[in-house]
Amino acid sequence: MSLDNRCGHTEVQNEQKCCDSSLPEQNHSYANMLKVLDACAEKLGVCWDDYVPLRYPERELTVSIPVEMDDGHVKVFTGYRVQHSSVRGPCKGGLRYSSDVDLDEVRTLAALMTWKCAVVNIPYGGAKGGVQCDPTKLSSQELMRITRRYTAMILPLIGPEKDIPAPDVNTNAQIMGWIMDTYSAFKGFTVPGVVTGKPVEIGGSLGREDATGRGVLFTINQIALKKGIDLNKASFAVQGFGKVGEAIARLLYQEGYRVVAISDISGGIYKEDGLDILDLSNYVKKNPSHLIEGYKAEGISSLANQELLTLGVDILVPSARENQITEDNAGDIKAKIIVEAANGPTTPEADQILNEKGITVVPDILSNAGGVVVSYLEWVQNIQCLMWDEKKVNSFLQEIMERSFQEVWEFHEQNKVPMREAAYMLALDRTIKARKIRGNFP
Repeated sequence: MSLDNRCGHTEVQNEQKCCDSSLPEQNHSYANMLKVLDACAEKLGVCWDDYVPLRYPERELTVSIPVEMDDGHVKVFTGYRVQHSSVRGPCKGGLRYSSDVDLDEVRTLAALMTWKCAVVNIPYGGAKGGVQCDPTKLSSQELMRITRRYTAMILPLIGPEKDIPAPDVNTNAQIMGWIMDTYSAFKGFTVPGVVTGKPVEIGGSLGREDATGRGVLFTINQIALKKGIDLNKASFAVQGFGKVGEAIARLLYQEGYRVVAISDISGGIYKEDGLDILDLSNYVKKNPSHLIEGYKAEGISSLANQELLTLGVDILVPSARENQITEDNAGDIKAKIIVEAANGPTTPEADQILNEKGITVVPDILSNAGGVVVSYLEWVQNIQCLMWDEKKVNSFLQEIMERSFQEVWEFHEQNKVPMREAAYMLALDRTIKARKIRGNFP
């Protein structure tokens, strides 16, 4: 696809963007998303009227969650569910439990899910959910009561045909099982397709646990081919060692690749000839804090999170939280390639610096889409009463990730735009075409 000038409304667009105070642009992360979206829409040449609805979430729900704690007192938590777009299909997006989650974060992540689903061309729109809580300070029973009450409060929004939650930060298969059971109790029959990422015993998909990490691995293989990098000689640094970061590091290690640095919130470790990731994974599983802090092995040295980001490695994989690579540290980054495994780890200002330095950035909406791809495969199995083996799931995942990478790469090459812009422009074009076919109601 080549760029064309399909609408000459630039002055009107700029005026409306400046004057429309109803947009949530005062919020930092959503504003960053809009900057990227607006720039891509302008380069794509799309008409303002065709894309302006996509700057707004379709629905935002904030709920109060009163829960009886183990000691008998009642505590009220705050929960969110945001549906950014259902133009291309049911909304899809994870649910995170975190003390610092807020509406702006959830809104932004919902929008990113819209573009992520569109760039890998699966028939979903974007959504996201969150509950303000610290799971480390809650018992299993308290987490269950929070989850069930939250499910009841967002019940009008979710369903296999409407909005399908999945695990995210600090949530897991068990929490998805509680959501499925609560939803099914209200419906009066079992509805496995209301969530993905649930245990295999109740309709979850084989291969789902490592899906995001495996998708990143497939992406790394593809970008290395394009850039002429021998992965057997390359060095990797992975920021973050949670569900995604651990899976990426472990899969890289099992391929025989050299992971020289790992970090989490407790700090980082470095070993020039490569870390023993399996040994590190076992340590973290047994550590009560589930952190790498305290890990000892011959030849390793400690380093800070920010030091890891600026190591002279071939490939940097940020797998932690948003806004880790900023204008303050982008100039110090030495990696040849950045493959984003976290959502939104790079700010727009940092992106510009990295582009000027000639560092290739494979964007999050492409590289970490493996989770939502296998969620889609799980949903398909649920609604069709199928059960595929893990080899078939991984084969589908590889096919979709490699096809999507090739489409973004070709757009990037043909139109001389960075890969992030290529991915957004492809996603935006597909979503706008769906909107135009469906039309406005009324």
